[in-house]
Amino acid sequence: MRVDASPALRVDIFTIFAEMVDQMAGQSVIGRGRREGHLDVRVHDLRATTTDVHHTVDDAPFGGGAGMVMMPEPLFGAVEAVDPPRPLYYLSPAGRRFDQEMADELAGSGGFSLLCGRYEGVDERVREHLVDGEISVGDVVLAGGEVAALLVLEAVGRLVPGVLGNTASTDDESFSHGLLEYPHYTRPADFRGWEVPEVLRSGDHGKVDRWRRAQALHRTLVLRPDLIEERGGISDEESSLIDEFGLGSS
Repeated sequence: MRVDASPALRVDIFTIFAEMVDQMAGQSVIGRGRREGHLDVRVHDLRATTTDVHHTVDDAPFGGGAGMVMMPEPLFGAVEAVDPPRPLYYLSPAGRRFDQEMADELAGSGGFSLLCGRYEGVDERVREHLVDGEISVGDVVLAGGEVAALLVLEAVGRLVPGVLGNTASTDDESFSHGLLEYPHYTRPADFRGWEVPEVLRSGDHGKVDRWRRAQALHRTLVLRPDLIEERGGISDEESSLIDEFGLGSS
């Protein structure tokens, strides 16, 4: 049941493993978002428009070589039969690097689609004439695009209003402000002699906020200095904040 009046974000996913993808997309916060009407996720079988008895979607490459290539006809047929929301992205190592900024863009787009390749990839005419762009989830090679599509779906879907119960949950997450997230603690306050920092138990919310900001800055400086460089370095005010809690500047 819908709990707000905002339109659902529609995401169409094309794959030869439709049942698997649909089942995974029915779990956790994404599944709840679908059930409550915040997300309209539609999974389509790329074999749906094939006409041969084996529902073939791949063939040997022209010019020879190892592996098989997904043919253009069944992929064009499956997409054209649905007329999905655009842009349609092919999951590929050659695509635009998927990051939090892109997740934000897609969450506010109103709808988009994902094409999952398999084998050695897709016929080049699919890339040139069917899809609108490509997305890469990292410099790795996967057996297919399904895992990548689910990663994109979760990263984007959780940003859609109403999918997460607490709208503030995404405000201070890693990458939201060019920084890694600060450390979290919960009960017990003392576990095997490792105590929760006193500042988090002080009740001083202003100080807690400053501590969290300092921790996020320090953690990013140590673990992901490239992110600090991308945001233009550390300001004098931020450096003072780090020093306030004795964390040092590097």
